[in-house]
Amino acid sequence: MHGMIATLLSTLLLHTIPVAGAVAPDFTATDSDGNVHHLAEMVEQKTVIVAFFPKAFTGGCTQELKAYRDRYTEVEKAEGTVLAVSMDKRDTLKKFKESLKASFAFIPDPEGKLVSLYDVKMPVVSFAKRYTFVIGPGRKILRVDQDDDAIHVENAVRACPLRKPKAG
Repeated sequence: MHGMIATLLSTLLLHTIPVAGAVAPDFTATDSDGNVHHLAEMVEQKTVIVAFFPKAFTGGCTQELKAYRDRYTEVEKAEGTVLAVSMDKRDTLKKFKESLKASFAFIPDPEGKLVSLYDVKMPVVSFAKRYTFVIGPGRKILRVDQDDDAIHVENAVRACPLRKPKAG
């Protein structure tokens, strides 16, 4: 019994959702269009909004990603970008992105590697919990939103700091 409790506690301690101020887990992922994104490199150029969402073509997810689409020029003006991540397959996300006419990347994660890395997988079912991480230089997490706060993207958009102009 004691061993089982220790195993359970260590599992709980090892898997925690990253918080504001922490260093975001690094990853390299291929989007639905075949482009490769490496977080550690991206954050040195732009603020990255990593938006985990449960399922393509559903109400809340459509609302959230339309909001990013509609405010994407604001994100770009703040030198930011969006990576929308779900456990949907590549073809489904490609169609979802096209249906929304979105210009940012959609990352398929059908095996749940990124979802597990950020500890945002729903129990039992193969869906991501709705979480948004705004990540700056050094992979520092600037803001975390979840559930309804993540559907309403204005806080994540505002959390993208304006970067100093590059010398040149």
